[in-house]
Amino acid sequence: ERESVQKKTFQKWVNSHLVRCSCRIGDLYVDLRDGKMLIKLLEILSGERLPRPTKGKMRIHCLENVDKALQFLREQRVHLENMGSHDIVDGNPRLSLGLIWTIILRFQIQDITIEETDNQETKSAKDALLLWCQMKTAGYHNVNVRNFTTSWRDGLAFNAIIHKHRPDLIQFDKLSKSNAMYNLNNAFNVAEDKLGLTKLLDAEDIFVDHPDEKSIITYVVTYYHYFSKMKQETVHGKRIGKVVGIAMENDRMIHEYESMTSDLLRWIESTIESLGDRNFANSLVGVQSQLSQFSNYRTIEKPPKFVEKGNLEVLLFTLQSKMRANNQKPYTPKEGKMISDINKAWERLEKAEHERELALREELIRQEKLEQLAARFNRKASMRETWLSENQRLVSQDNFGFDLAAVEAAAKKHEAIETDIFAYEERVQAVMAVSQELEAENYHDILKINERKVNVLRLWNYLLELLRARRMRLELSLQLQQNFQEMLYILDSMEELKQRLLTDDYGKHLMGVEDLLQKHSLVEADINVLGERVKAVVQQSQ
Repeated sequence: ERESVQKKTFQKWVNSHLVRCSCRIGDLYVDLRDGKMLIKLLEILSGERLPRPTKGKMRIHCLENVDKALQFLREQRVHLENMGSHDIVDGNPRLSLGLIWTIILRFQIQDITIEETDNQETKSAKDALLLWCQMKTAGYHNVNVRNFTTSWRDGLAFNAIIHKHRPDLIQFDKLSKSNAMYNLNNAFNVAEDKLGLTKLLDAEDIFVDHPDEKSIITYVVTYYHYFSKMKQETVHGKRIGKVVGIAMENDRMIHEYESMTSDLLRWIESTIESLGDRNFANSLVGVQSQLSQFSNYRTIEKPPKFVEKGNLEVLLFTLQSKMRANNQKPYTPKEGKMISDINKAWERLEKAEHERELALREELIRQEKLEQLAARFNRKASMRETWLSENQRLVSQDNFGFDLAAVEAAAKKHEAIETDIFAYEERVQAVMAVSQELEAENYHDILKINERKVNVLRLWNYLLELLRARRMRLELSLQLQQNFQEMLYILDSMEELKQRLLTDDYGKHLMGVEDLLQKHSLVEADINVLGERVKAVVQQSQ
């Protein structure tokens, strides 16, 4: 609602000046976009000739025209904070209103100065306008102008100002504080019909809980300029002061400006150096703490300095305006202490701040990844430790059985166990690789990681030792069972040969004896073969 009131007021104000060149705008946000009306308005207000507008309706032409207007304002030492030509071309409501308000301040309000006779204190701009209103309404019943908002709601202040200068136009005694809408309409209509002042406001805009200050100031200043031109206007609207007093005040302001500038620049340089420090804490908690400190700097430490920077600009602008108004050569800061120098230093501060934020967030991401990697290491290490311990218990058991078949089955099972364990080496190496990566990235708790890595390696090597020892025992047991089997075979063979040798059949004739001799030779050969097997089994047993 406040924005719509401002838009309507500022639009009427603009049209009240554009009428001098037979122009008008229909929408404040739309009709200023091409920059042409803006250039005309500034020419009317300043009495100076601005560069000719660029022809064409393309966006680039609009940007050029608006930029010409903004450049003219900068040359008039008007500070346009965070405002560019693209904002006006895009019809940005807040910045469009801000631009018109800046123009009103520069060409309608800035040079208003009133000197109070009791203390000879010089006031400027808004305060001077408020003082002027208070002086003009002093003594009027139910009129107490303390601000540019609620003091005007009942309409009596508007009527009082008109009555003070033109009592023939207003019957002030017949006005009632309770009839605000009538009072407002009466003042606005008389000002428009009798004085030719454009009706920038409607009664409905003012008779609200919180009237818009800028809109009221814009309208009231038209009263000030109108009545200031009247022949019977007294010298109360002009700034009067002693030359010595002005000079002393100027010197005080110069000293204040230089002192504040030095302090601010010192703080900026010190902060830039601090922001450039890249020795971050080597832990996630530490970096989070540094990020919190950085956030505190942005929200607590920096904002007052930004306000201080703005105050410096206002102070210098006020000082130069005062000196210019007194036909004195405006004060120019020394090299290194100009507003441009402060702005450049502030830009370097903003750059250092941005770079530190990026570096902190990058380090935060790195530390988070390291913590995730460490958690993965611990999880894997825990799984490996459990597996290795269980398999150590498994290979420590010698349940091979008590016969050859059982031992041979145990040997096959052992080979399967070996295959599983040897295949697990890759997983153990994966844990080692994670620990090496953490060490390479300088993880803050690398000592604990290395301790656990050593423990996993110790368990692995011990398991391999147990596995080798079990295989040796198993091979020995297998050899033993094979020897037992061979011995049983030899004993059975010996018993069979013994039976063959104990026979009493020596033959009854030559053919029979020769046949038995041949068979005996075969028995002897079998005994010799069996003897070799006995020697072999004895040797293996030893």
